[in-house]
Amino acid sequence: MSSPNFTSLPIGREQLEALQGLGFTAMTPVQAESLPLILKRRDVIIQAKTGSGKTAAFGIGLLHHLNPRFFGVQALVMCPTRELAEQVAQSIRQLASRMANVKTVLLCGGKPFGPQRDSLRHGAHIVVGTPGRIDDHLQRGNLELKGVKTCVLDEADRMLDMGFADVMASITQRLPKARQTILMSATFPDDIKRISSSIQNQPVQIAIDEGLTHDELVLEQLFFEICKHERELTLLALFEHHRPRNAMVFCNTKKQCSDIAAFLYEHDIDAAAIHGDLDQRERDQVLLQFANGSCPVLVASDVAARGLDIPALEMVVNHELPRDADTYVHRIGRTGRAGQRGKAFSLVTPAEAPRMRAIEAHLGTSCICDVRASLNRDPNYELRGAMVTVQLDAGRKQKLRAGDILGALTGDAALPGDHIGKITILDNSSYVAVQRTVLRQAMNYLADGKMKGRSIRARRLKLPR
Repeated sequence: MSSPNFTSLPIGREQLEALQGLGFTAMTPVQAESLPLILKRRDVIIQAKTGSGKTAAFGIGLLHHLNPRFFGVQALVMCPTRELAEQVAQSIRQLASRMANVKTVLLCGGKPFGPQRDSLRHGAHIVVGTPGRIDDHLQRGNLELKGVKTCVLDEADRMLDMGFADVMASITQRLPKARQTILMSATFPDDIKRISSSIQNQPVQIAIDEGLTHDELVLEQLFFEICKHERELTLLALFEHHRPRNAMVFCNTKKQCSDIAAFLYEHDIDAAAIHGDLDQRERDQVLLQFANGSCPVLVASDVAARGLDIPALEMVVNHELPRDADTYVHRIGRTGRAGQRGKAFSLVTPAEAPRMRAIEAHLGTSCICDVRASLNRDPNYELRGAMVTVQLDAGRKQKLRAGDILGALTGDAALPGDHIGKITILDNSSYVAVQRTVLRQAMNYLADGKMKGRSIRARRLKLPR
């Protein structure tokens, strides 16, 4: 079945000409589903991968509702990074290329403040920017939002990961209640659901997962029959053979968690344990490093792992089978989520055979068994976190915001925005993940540079040993 053409939409001649000039004819699936709703001013939630055409979908919609003769901000688009904001602004300008006198202003950190202020004073129809810099202009009285008809939150889940929740809430509270709100998010954790319920009016949720059907979601399960003394070597062989980007290893006791994390670390695999003996601060730091890509492997007990929301987990290993089948299902259910292919492996000694039989009865299928000799070993294998976490001795109580950190690192320190990961702001400390390749550059700046006009102590946060 062919995709519908843009000419089937009730949009103006200028927009159709711009789309034709860009080579856009048939709509992508996300455009076909969302645009009729957006053009009717419905609030929508869109879940779609990069390259699906969602930027054009909300861009066409906000331009359709725009009044070029009114020189006030009528559309606001918030993005997590300067690079994404620049891409979105460029796309909107292209879509508006055949419309007369439509002005789009980009408000991002790492750029001079004065020219942005002057552009706003001369009038703007559309504002695209990062939450921190948008909020700065609001606080200084440079930006007025009372005429906004359309608000777009692009990659809302990443904005939350970067610590922008409070700033996003502050900005949306200044918007007119009678508006359209479009929310884009790759995932829908509880925080995103709460944001949607607080800022949207009966939104329609659209999830596009092209080329993927339920039958294609594969969770590979294998049981490795071993002797008791072969657990650690088999675990290491699984990592060397499958080379996952991240993984969880489940143990039945707190001591096993600590011992296995230490064993993996000794064999060049960045791993950290989480169990009941950790205090809250230690637990939070381990989970923070796991979530932001600084620690690719988490070794956990069932109690400690309860309630963790971990998307896109590539591999789960049962270092020892759990004592009941329900726990087994809960453990392996942490991989193979959100359309990803997952792997779940279990190490089974002869004494654990009854547990495997209970799992077979619970699943209604036979367990497939393998042996360690089938795994290809690599003596040079290592797994390091792509990111490194930097801790700053300032936080919410010191008026430090995610936008301040992001702006300093992408502006003064000249780090690329896509080399900066999740930013977490606490009361008296903050954490920012940076790619391992730019750690020295970031630390050199933080050692001598200033943030919010003052020096803030920074240190690399190491994995607990």
